[in-house]
Amino acid sequence: MSVALRAQLFLFLISLSSRMGLSRYIEENEAADGLYSLLNLDQKRESEDFIFRRPLRCLDMLAIDGSYTFVVSRPQLACAAFIIAEPSEVISLELSDVNIDCSAGDFIKMFDGWVLKGEKFPSKQDHELPLHQRYTDYCSSPAPGASSRSSQNVAMIFFRIHSPDSGFTLAVKKLHNPFPCNIMSQSPEGSFTMVMPHQRRNCSFSIIYPVEIQLTDLSLGQAKSNELSPMRKVWAGCSGSGDYVELLGGNGVDTSMMFPIADLCFSLSGLAQMKIGCDNSVVRLVSSGNYINRVSFQYRLLEQRKLPRTQENALDNFCSVE
Repeated sequence: MSVALRAQLFLFLISLSSRMGLSRYIEENEAADGLYSLLNLDQKRESEDFIFRRPLRCLDMLAIDGSYTFVVSRPQLACAAFIIAEPSEVISLELSDVNIDCSAGDFIKMFDGWVLKGEKFPSKQDHELPLHQRYTDYCSSPAPGASSRSSQNVAMIFFRIHSPDSGFTLAVKKLHNPFPCNIMSQSPEGSFTMVMPHQRRNCSFSIIYPVEIQLTDLSLGQAKSNELSPMRKVWAGCSGSGDYVELLGGNGVDTSMMFPIADLCFSLSGLAQMKIGCDNSVVRLVSSGNYINRVSFQYRLLEQRKLPRTQENALDNFCSVE
């Protein structure tokens, strides 16, 4: 992930978190310092002996393997770091050199996914673990340190520290994931293929930008291949089939709270295209576990002039498109 793309994602995340209520807890200078550090990262990572190190900010975005140290000079009561990897990776987090006072209200919690204003990605419908098992609380851990491994390419750490000179070090390491599921895109444009091999599981590909999505190939169970008719723009009633693809749009990160735009429950070879003028656009693959399901798609950022116009019952009634 390039510095420019990482900076773009970080700026968008600050904007999104501001709209969703996180920014009222974060000091503006912390966010600015975090962005300054982000834009000036040393990209030398090739040497086997090189370990990337830098300070961790109260509001931060991490996309590089390395060691990040947080030390407070004044109380920091609501901090969060968002960690993101490539779509085909999961994230390992490990705490060390922890110097906090849990009895005084300090805490460090790692989360398997992302949280913004109570909305979680992946949603509880799409994640294999119950919500309480997705949190790793340092203060409740019996071991002297704490570690966590994500189920997808995003993870998060929350922390609150009162006393000056207190802090911790966070080690971030990315690991290969042979069957990526529940992905947060790092970029507003690209292509991807989601495959679900005989597992009863839902997988979402989330793009936190308004985009144009083109489904290029869809294989669902034993359904016959059908070429998409130009008149057939919206599909309904697929939820009972057990194997289908949904297109969702919304302004949060929880897919269960997003607006369903279209669904497909038949295989296709051709092109299905849709513009989603929301802050978050999602391709969601629902699998019964009886088949090997696959969906391939491309996406690109919608230009401002191409955003859908407001119409009655249109998606724009559900999304704040400026």
